[in-house]
Amino acid sequence: MHIDIDKDTCIGAGQCALSAPNVFTQDDDGFSTLVPGHEDGGGDPMIREAARACPVGAIAVSEG
Repeated sequence: MHIDIDKDTCIGAGQCALSAPNVFTQDDDGFSTLVPGHEDGGGDPMIREAARACPVGAIAVSEG
């Protein structure tokens, strides 16, 4: 699975980190980033929900 976070769009709402805390976290500036070692999602079933929860659509999830 490929996860892309548009850093220019992200506003740091944190909904992704709340939805899938094993995959998403926030950097020192409060913007979304992937947890080290979980860049492919680690099979977490909440990844797509985290993408849907983003209020600005900054997260794209695709297979492969």
